[in-house]
Amino acid sequence: MGEKKEEYIVEMRHITKRFPGIIANDDVTIQVRKGEIYALLGENGAGKSTLMSMLYGLYEPDHGEIYVRGEKVEFKSPSEASAKNIGMVHQHFKLVDNYTVGENIVLGIEPIKKALGFIPYVDMKEANEKIRTLSKQYGLEVNPTDKISDINVSIRQRCEIMKMLYREAEILIFDEPTSILTPQEVEYLLKIMEELRRGGKTILLITHKIEEIKKIADRCAILRRGALVDVLDVKTTSTQEMANLMVGRNVELKTTKTAPKFGDTVLSVRDLKVRDEDKVEVVKGVSFDIRAGEIFAIAGVSGNGQVELADAITGLDDIAEGTVTLLGQDITYSTIRKRTETGISYIPEDRQTFGVFQDFSLRDNLAIRRYYKEPFSKKGIFNFSVSEDYASRLIDEYDIRSGQGGKTIMRSMSGGNQQKAIVGREIEEHSPLIIFVQPTRGMDMGAIENIHKQILAERERGAAILLISLELEEVMSLADTIGVIYNGQLLKIADAGTLTSQDVGRYMMGVTEA
Repeated sequence: MGEKKEEYIVEMRHITKRFPGIIANDDVTIQVRKGEIYALLGENGAGKSTLMSMLYGLYEPDHGEIYVRGEKVEFKSPSEASAKNIGMVHQHFKLVDNYTVGENIVLGIEPIKKALGFIPYVDMKEANEKIRTLSKQYGLEVNPTDKISDINVSIRQRCEIMKMLYREAEILIFDEPTSILTPQEVEYLLKIMEELRRGGKTILLITHKIEEIKKIADRCAILRRGALVDVLDVKTTSTQEMANLMVGRNVELKTTKTAPKFGDTVLSVRDLKVRDEDKVEVVKGVSFDIRAGEIFAIAGVSGNGQVELADAITGLDDIAEGTVTLLGQDITYSTIRKRTETGISYIPEDRQTFGVFQDFSLRDNLAIRRYYKEPFSKKGIFNFSVSEDYASRLIDEYDIRSGQGGKTIMRSMSGGNQQKAIVGREIEEHSPLIIFVQPTRGMDMGAIENIHKQILAERERGAAILLISLELEEVMSLADTIGVIYNGQLLKIADAGTLTSQDVGRYMMGVTEA
């Protein structure tokens, strides 16, 4: 009997968890073997993070039992899970910006020594040495004396991994670990996971990216709307089969688009220069035009000036030099409202800072573009029933999943559903120019397919579309024209049909000669 229990390092049996208006997990059972990479695949809001949060002690199940190494556990907090050698890297990191990497890693379990035999102090020298050894062992490449505020997203994530290893975690939970990484950083993270597995760790990977599961996972549990659909052997299951099970219908993995019908120039950018807060030029004399019915995609590695370019066109960043013309009107120094009313819709990269008000309801966030106009307002009085009807329509049309409909507070929604709300709100304006920055980042396959269809429908309508994406595949499948940005300059602008992904990749790395 004892041997049977030890067969699985983690068992979650018949787990049910409810929140107001939603069943997050509905009688879910999973069994994880020691030393495997076990993926949890599902759409945004399918219940993956909730399930793993119960294993990590952040929530308690309403029904069901959890076993770790054959022993029944009832975790009341993450520290109790940590005592059983379970660690979790959250989608939004939990690091203190003005502390060093080392200080963040030992926070809460600081190595205390006593000077003169009685004065307690934290021995950071010893801790940093241990961190350097672990870093080398797993290929993490983190420097314990760097300050968190000075390091990039990829290294911050490695600090979170190091926090688990320092606490001697053996069961490692990764929650959407690649949603904020560039393609190069994703490859590096997958290598780290392989190294962790070789070191005897068991990994639970929450994701909606099937191609990553195919590269790294042994088995895959598919969740849909809170219920377990199937547990599959990854090697013997096709990408298409996984996608269909995840979404619950046949998913088109390839984007099909009609031949373009270009109209007049909608946006004209000339010799645009943008400086950051340190007065360093981050956009260096960029010029391009976008016509009605055209998708102009900017490809580039993160941090090459593409976000600043979009922010300058929309008015979030100041323009140092150059001009921006929309529908023949010079909007270089116009207010943000003047620009939006002239005809810009904007889906920003940082959805939580610039896309939504986190503490407002979904209904109020959907009404932001219209609240001061009729029929939403008459003589300064806001009409709540119009706003509620509008929110209900967008929730249905854009498949925005929320526990309490329009009343749901934005902060409580998954990142993917927040993104659907922003995309729906901005597309509904039917603006002549729509700017999409990373429109499908953190989205599942079904949602990506829908957003791509919506982008192509706006192109058919005759909108001019500026698409900025780090996903080369997305650029290649949607663009009519591609501009490749490197170090703040557009190195190449060409018809999408004349460039291969290898060509674009070379320009992205700054190579201009064949």
